[in-house]
Amino acid sequence: MSFYSKNENRIKLIEVRYKSKFLNVYEVMYKNKLNQDKKWIVASRKNKKDYTDLLNKDREFGADAVLIVGMNKQADTDRLVLIKEYRVPINDYIYSLPAGLIDKGEDIYESAIREMKEETGLDLYDINKDLTVENSYASVGMSDESLAIVYGKVRGNISKDYQEISEDIDTILVTREEARQIMDSNSPIDIKALLVLRDFVGDNICSHI
Repeated sequence: MSFYSKNENRIKLIEVRYKSKFLNVYEVMYKNKLNQDKKWIVASRKNKKDYTDLLNKDREFGADAVLIVGMNKQADTDRLVLIKEYRVPINDYIYSLPAGLIDKGEDIYESAIREMKEETGLDLYDINKDLTVENSYASVGMSDESLAIVYGKVRGNISKDYQEISEDIDTILVTREEARQIMDSNSPIDIKALLVLRDFVGDNICSHI
């Protein structure tokens, strides 16, 4: 039985299966750990050259998108910024955190400030850069999409005036008790938002395992 060396490049061929403005689909031919030829379908925001460079590790890439954990500390109790957004892939509204693609030329903090304003009308400030996650992956079984996570405070008034036509978003500032109610409701929720909510309410999940 021939095993593939972990030091060798397993990727053999990348073919385009679908192209669009925001998303591309590739069929990737690779070698599995038994040195067998296999195929994998991947959705990526990168063009073919950039995606090939990523897989071949010819260049380093920053995050594709930014996720914002925003806290309102100006009220009588801490409140976390949540959004409830209509998402076509599930044909439903889902609880999530403000997020969006990083525009060309932006750093993650500029993008976080812009996205918070666009989606919620709120101003992001006092960003805690010590908490920043510069690059993480959300669904590597189907995509190379990566995201940064930015933590900060928010102020101002909630507004839909800055949302794009394609966005259908309601903004909610939730207390810890309201966060628990959302988690107990069995409503659709983004996994990243769920983990942040659990942290927000103080659940030490691992201690209960």
